[in-house]
Amino acid sequence: MKLLLALMSLLLISSCQLVEGENPQPLWWSIDFQGPSFMVGLVEHTVVEDVDKRLFNIHSGGPIGTDTPESGVESARGWPPHIGGAIMPVTGAALPKRIFVRWQSVVEAQTYKGWVDIPEQAREVMRISTSQRCPDTLRYRYGASLILGLAPGGVVQVWVRDSCHDAIKVARAQAEVEPLGPSQGKNDGRYAYTLDEKVRRYIERHGIPYGSW
Repeated sequence: MKLLLALMSLLLISSCQLVEGENPQPLWWSIDFQGPSFMVGLVEHTVVEDVDKRLFNIHSGGPIGTDTPESGVESARGWPPHIGGAIMPVTGAALPKRIFVRWQSVVEAQTYKGWVDIPEQAREVMRISTSQRCPDTLRYRYGASLILGLAPGGVVQVWVRDSCHDAIKVARAQAEVEPLGPSQGKNDGRYAYTLDEKVRRYIERHGIPYGSW
């Protein structure tokens, strides 16, 4: 009987430590895709190489740059204050070593592709983001996240989220033009969609702010 009580006490102590201690490493992380306001485009294909040198294909990342505020200011200049977009889980992957992305910049009628290296600093933030509580909320995040910002001119900006969900800049790359064009030349050069009237008016008035990203 004493042995049974002792075992029950140990189980109770272990359970309390699990609740109050460090959160275990997440089983998954995600990529979010972000475009500047009005600078609409479409992510065609993404490949993740993780730290174990395995490749994971993400065949579509969805639309970017669809935030089109009504304000008359130059909203496309610089990145939006809220960083984040279409979330794509990278199921089964370890943390990323580098990422390939190919996307249509519809506002330019141009297609870009390129790799971006993910530094160890980024992976460390991703680890900490789910293993430590946010001091402001005392809550855990149960999934790490990385954001790819894709802008006209082929600019690739990378952020990762910390334990308080804040976006931290960690890397930047310059993509090259995809010579095959949109959809790898399989769609007669047609882009995913045409620009709506609101985007057309914005570009006519303000242009594309190259160099602001």
